[in-house]
Amino acid sequence: MIAPDDSTSRHFIREIIENDLKAGKHKTVVTRFPPEPNGYLHIGHAKSMCLNFGLAADFGGRCHLRFDDTNPETEETEYIEAIQRDIRWLGFDWGQHLYYASDYSERLYQYALELIKLGKAYVCTLSTEEFKDYRGVPTRPGKESPWRNRPITESLELFQRMREGKEAEGAYVLRAKIDMASPNMHLRDPVLYRINKTPHHRTGTTWPIYPMYDFAHCLSDSIEGITHSICTIEFEVHRPLYDWILDVLKVPCHPQQIEFARLNLSYTIMSKRLLQELVNSKVVAGWDDPRLPTLAGLRRRGYTPEAIREFCRRVGVTKVNSLSDVALLEHCLRDDLNKRSHRVMAVLNPLRVVLENYPDGREETFEALNNPEDPSAGARRVPFARVLFIERDDFQENPPPKFFRLAPGRTVRLRYAGFITCQRVIKDPATGAIKELHCSYQPPAPKGQAPEGSKVKATLHWVSATHALQAETRLYDRLFTKENPADEADFKACLNPASLQTVSAWIEPNVRGAQPGSRYQFERLGYFCVDPDSTDDKPVFNRTITLQDTWAKIQQAQRISTCKMSKS
Repeated sequence: MIAPDDSTSRHFIREIIENDLKAGKHKTVVTRFPPEPNGYLHIGHAKSMCLNFGLAADFGGRCHLRFDDTNPETEETEYIEAIQRDIRWLGFDWGQHLYYASDYSERLYQYALELIKLGKAYVCTLSTEEFKDYRGVPTRPGKESPWRNRPITESLELFQRMREGKEAEGAYVLRAKIDMASPNMHLRDPVLYRINKTPHHRTGTTWPIYPMYDFAHCLSDSIEGITHSICTIEFEVHRPLYDWILDVLKVPCHPQQIEFARLNLSYTIMSKRLLQELVNSKVVAGWDDPRLPTLAGLRRRGYTPEAIREFCRRVGVTKVNSLSDVALLEHCLRDDLNKRSHRVMAVLNPLRVVLENYPDGREETFEALNNPEDPSAGARRVPFARVLFIERDDFQENPPPKFFRLAPGRTVRLRYAGFITCQRVIKDPATGAIKELHCSYQPPAPKGQAPEGSKVKATLHWVSATHALQAETRLYDRLFTKENPADEADFKACLNPASLQTVSAWIEPNVRGAQPGSRYQFERLGYFCVDPDSTDDKPVFNRTITLQDTWAKIQQAQRISTCKMSKS
């Protein structure tokens, strides 16, 4: 197991654990990461992972992976496998401590029987509609169920029949007997068990009844000897029920539940339910679509686990919910990719350039650095020939002021390969569109000096048309145009129609045979990752992120424009 990058951060949970250890309350710190296997993990879960696995590692303890698999209608083995894969990819390991709430089915059932015998639980026959009515609202006390004082023997008998599958779904539930007047709605005789005859992915049809989350979670923590049950802030109102169940049952291990603010990310949906809706409605291509915040999607897009862990460290741990700027995540990613990605040259919108004074049939190579940030990355040889491709945006026939790239009569530097001067512009007679440029070429001079008499202000990337590898590039952008799409009446209404554009690119041949997951910086264009769809015959590259935060620039320009309009 690695020590996570947020291990040195100071926060209130770390202080609680330190004080507990100093006071002798615990000898070993035991935490847990308890996902429900009803979807793929997203970056919000990454924050919880960094916290739970990180604190356990920092204090020499252990972190359990426990699947909260108590809802057979939504859970699948696919999700269990994906969750384990994502946790390992992010850099964490649960060792021998893999558990399932379904492992404790019999023990949980026995605990439920004990509550009935103690007069602290009863079988209720209210319908769903009646249950809601009797429960009341936060400003008005609830009403006691007519079955609240059902004899213990009768509740035991009915609960046994529920266990044996002799009762229909919805006919009965087991409820705790607490306080129907409590201002905390979770203490108004909450449901502990319900009948569900859907086959379970692990236990089949053995159990026709399943515990509710609040009942299963606290007791699973206790069974495993968890010392600190760390969860997100929405479970703060559940804590009195967590403690009530453990106190009434007098279990030998009573973990301490501690809540922290969940991760909310701008321009992102962080609800598994809404992510599932996007997947089911085929708005995206699946749980690993690179536009989603799922760890599988981020991995496919080219994110690194190091960048995600650094982002979680910078976000920090507090009890105050807030919206984190996705620009911080992107900054962490750019910073990490800049240090680890090999550079290559690629052209996404090619304009053909013919070097008139370069011999036809001649070929040579130039040395190019793999990563200027990492001298140990070495260098590569880039092929050069008479016909090149440059980006069409790097040429303008009638350039505006401050456009320093290629134009008629102007000289520019080719990255690693000398200089070209545009002599002629060849156009399509029918459309007037520029077909190609005819340029003169001058080899690189000592110390990179420009040709005599010329003022070179721009360096262009390029590829040899003879040697370049044609590939599909998928240009991904943010999936939503609104900062907080979950707050919109219809979150799908703010989907970004330009979140994916597919274009054909020409790339230097050094990327041939690159394995899926390989990351590159396409010079001047952004960071790209080889997609799993890629083959030797048809390479596919995903744009991970641009070199600069173009989205922020667009927003800034819009704000400036709005400000000017308001002043006028």
